[in-house]
Amino acid sequence: MPAVPLDRIRNIGIMAHIDAGKTTTTERILYYTGKKHKLGTVDDGTADMDWMAQERERGITITSAATTCFWRDHALNLIDTPGHVDFTIEVERSLRVLDGAIALFCAVGGVQPQSETVWRQASRYGVPRVAFVNKMDRTGANMSRTVQMMSERLGTTPAVLHLPVGSERDFRGVIDLIDSTHKHWTDDDDGVTVHISPIPEDYVEQADDARRQLVELVATEDEGLLEVYLSTDTLTPEELRLGLRRATLRCALVPVLCGAALRNRGVQLLLDAVVDYLPSPIDVPAVIGHNPDDERPLVRRPDPSGPLTALAFKIAADPNVEKVVYARIYTGTLQTQSVAWNPRVRKRERISRILRVHANRREAISEASAGDIVMLVGPKATATGDTLCSPSDHIVLEAMSVPDPVIAVAVEPSSEREKDELEAALSILQDEDPTVRVSLDPDTGQRLLSGMGELHLEILLDRLKREFGLTARAGQPQVALKETVQTNAIATGRYERRFEDTGLFGEVTVRIDPLRRGSGVEIVDRVPDGVLPNALRLAALKGIESAVNAGTIAGHPLVDVRVTALGGSVHEKLSNEIAFEAAASIAVRNALAEASPTLLEPIMHVQVTVPTEALGKVLGDLNSRRVQIVGVDSQDDTEVIDGEAPLSEMFRYTTALRSLTQGRGTHTLEFRRYDAVPSHLVDEIARRGRLS
Repeated sequence: MPAVPLDRIRNIGIMAHIDAGKTTTTERILYYTGKKHKLGTVDDGTADMDWMAQERERGITITSAATTCFWRDHALNLIDTPGHVDFTIEVERSLRVLDGAIALFCAVGGVQPQSETVWRQASRYGVPRVAFVNKMDRTGANMSRTVQMMSERLGTTPAVLHLPVGSERDFRGVIDLIDSTHKHWTDDDDGVTVHISPIPEDYVEQADDARRQLVELVATEDEGLLEVYLSTDTLTPEELRLGLRRATLRCALVPVLCGAALRNRGVQLLLDAVVDYLPSPIDVPAVIGHNPDDERPLVRRPDPSGPLTALAFKIAADPNVEKVVYARIYTGTLQTQSVAWNPRVRKRERISRILRVHANRREAISEASAGDIVMLVGPKATATGDTLCSPSDHIVLEAMSVPDPVIAVAVEPSSEREKDELEAALSILQDEDPTVRVSLDPDTGQRLLSGMGELHLEILLDRLKREFGLTARAGQPQVALKETVQTNAIATGRYERRFEDTGLFGEVTVRIDPLRRGSGVEIVDRVPDGVLPNALRLAALKGIESAVNAGTIAGHPLVDVRVTALGGSVHEKLSNEIAFEAAASIAVRNALAEASPTLLEPIMHVQVTVPTEALGKVLGDLNSRRVQIVGVDSQDDTEVIDGEAPLSEMFRYTTALRSLTQGRGTHTLEFRRYDAVPSHLVDEIARRGRLS
């Protein structure tokens, strides 16, 4: 790959709801940029970016795939992200290291649940976006409705750059409002040639109105252009692009284009928009970290000659080496056989090879510098979210936000011989995916594999079989329940044991208070100075932490509580750390019993799309599953139901929905929050939530 100046690099991702056409669009991008010479499709399993066997079988993206291609002398480092909510961490960690994003929307479905989720993720990291309304050739396609949904549901300001010419099956091209031309494609050459002609006469008036709105919108976002507009009553194409770029980089506007990727329409114009409006590494704010030794804030601007600063955003198993690390380099230059410092583990990591990636194919390169996204071979202790920096200039970058898993399954080896192999395989899966948790059930001794949903667990178990050759036995999926309290309470715990000539004694008093939902757990030390020796104080805090992780109703972890250590009593001869750790644990359990403990269950946002004639049956079934219906939206001959559903009631819902709608219904589930289980169902849900 030739050296590319920083201002000609675009680190971008494609994000969308499932089945909006991300992978198909990516395949067209690769084709038109010359990265591949034959069009691939998701349906026949020839899409380069869906390289896993599970992806090709299911026709969905499971893991983020990276590639590099070129357009108009710009290098595009592109990541195709999953759309299914179970794999949302792939979007999260990709957006953490990207400078810009393409947000895809289905022209029929508009802004769908996962569209909102990925949009919020991009907003959290301040990622500028361009939008592409895809599938304009589908029955029911409606660009205006999609743009309106963007404004209402996403709270953004769309800047519409295209008017569709033709609709549904007759969709032929677009009117480009920037340069006031008609751009269209034919099927003769797979859409390679963009034909440009004057605007059709019956679209002139509509195009003039739409361009005037676009000019006014851009001018109001740019003081310099506003003066030009007020004096000339218009803006040139160059002025429009400049104003749009500046507004997009500030996330004030989102340029909106349209097309039909499957029919090879509109993708070249999307590539132009990526180059014209999305940021290069020098256009985004400098990364901010801190010195791990003294917590001083540090700023790193993109500079190939600066101190090395890179973020490991993904870990993957590799059949040839122990593991590989995907990294974004923010400053400095990294060379093969060089050494980087990992501040988290305080170790030097040797970089034996640097690879540029195209899905699952790799190209060895000698060095990578600021702005690059590459794969590293060699680091052994590095994990997802770790910083790699210069051994002489330490920095730690902000880590990623990782959601807690909401569903678990018990797994065990099919034979004693596979026990060690299963543990090793589960450890690899956990290293690769931060949303995967492996633990032991203290009651049953079973090994628990936790994830983000049924499909997530299904893929993990399938990988154990295919990639690791293990036929592990799995139980039924169970929800990950949590516990909390509804009132405050103060209690004392005493641990006392007497032996012939010695014994153990510890006494600790704690207070427990409820916190608002989503607050997590706080453990506070309010023991007055001089009451407890420091070693016993630390032991008491350790005992509190242990009790918080065990709960009281059914052994589930506590959340949204504050536990405060208030004091304790010491026996001059019999008190030690063991006694105080046990006493603190007893105190927490005693306080929980007085604080009205309750069970919390995961609540999901559910969206169900069904034929109109099946609406009554589906609503009746949802009501029986304790689903709170939020609204029903009619779209032609279909109905879209929005609601909130307890995860425990939605297992195997796909099968039930198919039966109710003769296979025509679809649904999505997305985690929203934990909420209290109705009191009359606590015992039943607690029993169901336990793995046995």
